[in-house]
Amino acid sequence: MTDLAGATRISSTEAALAAATLLSRSFAEGAGARDAHRILPHEQVQTLKESGLLALTVPAEHGGLDVPIAVLAEVFRLLAHGDPSISQIPHSHFTFLEALRLQGTPAQQAYFYGLVLDGALFANAQSERGPHPIDVDTTTLTVADGGYVLSGRKYYSTGALFGDWLIVRASLADGSGQVPTATTPKAIAFVPRDARGVEVVDDWDGMGQRTTASGTVTLDAVEVPAAHVVEFSPIFTRPTVYGARAQVLHAALDVGIATGALEEAVRQAAKARPHFEAAVSSAVEDPTLVQVAGELTVTVRGAEALLIEAARQVDAARADLTEDSAAAASIAVAIAKVSAARAAVQAGSALFEFGGTRSASASGNLSRYWRDARTHTLHDATRWKVRHIGNYTLSGTKPPRHGQL
Repeated sequence: MTDLAGATRISSTEAALAAATLLSRSFAEGAGARDAHRILPHEQVQTLKESGLLALTVPAEHGGLDVPIAVLAEVFRLLAHGDPSISQIPHSHFTFLEALRLQGTPAQQAYFYGLVLDGALFANAQSERGPHPIDVDTTTLTVADGGYVLSGRKYYSTGALFGDWLIVRASLADGSGQVPTATTPKAIAFVPRDARGVEVVDDWDGMGQRTTASGTVTLDAVEVPAAHVVEFSPIFTRPTVYGARAQVLHAALDVGIATGALEEAVRQAAKARPHFEAAVSSAVEDPTLVQVAGELTVTVRGAEALLIEAARQVDAARADLTEDSAAAASIAVAIAKVSAARAAVQAGSALFEFGGTRSASASGNLSRYWRDARTHTLHDATRWKVRHIGNYTLSGTKPPRHGQL
């Protein structure tokens, strides 16, 4: 495993937000060039590890700050405002830390939370390519010699090249050779990135989010101690905000793209020439552009407000978890996610109206805002969220329990 140099211990939510603000500004520098030339942000991710932000949700009994999700969502928005690719890299880190809180033994929690406090980054290895449905894991954990053997292949493994540990979701094999299905019990395995049998390939070629290193992880008979395996399926057998919590961070990332694009639009307008028919001396006085700016601001700030409300409801549901509170939180997050996705894509496209033709130059690389938004918003289909929102509104139907709601 990668040696950990230690990390700053953040002692308050104010310090966390201040640290995220500084990193946001730092990450924004060179973000366009990193995207254009696909320069992976190794240095920036190391800075993130050292910042202490990766430990924000470690429970207080394990030495952490255990910040509200509302604070964590704002941290994600700030990081995405600076560089959306970097913001996406720790998403699964925080999601699986929640799985550890819900399902881990005291010994597992003490060990892995301790690593995080020292600056460890947990990376994602959960999704697979078809032809099987996305809720089926053909990657398997098979009992062997008091532990497990892990075999399979994962894709969209965001941040795997930067992670100290890979968190691999897998079906628990019963030894019968039966092909896993959607109902096969699942677990997550904590695997050092440099463990024998692990291969991480940098083959992500998405048009956006280009520097997330979301490539392929191949697992060839990887030996995993029983102490590094945590049951996953039981999370969804009871009321939970696990999915809502994960989704609100995705929404925060989209809002961060939107606020970043809006800020860039303002910069472009300051440099643009006004349309001759406006008969004004600067583009920012053009009444038609003023109208576009007002409309876009309403869209972006509306998404930001819905994000804040959704995070508040997740925190409230976690404090008093029932079927009803969990459902209300999931719907609030779904609303925020739909709004955030729309705002990010719209802002990424509309910013070109502020700069005119010169803003379309390849050297400026302003297309990255739209490309990042369009790529990231494909993760979880908002049309299904709208359907669940409508059912809940009209008939009070509670949304299903899974990681995308």
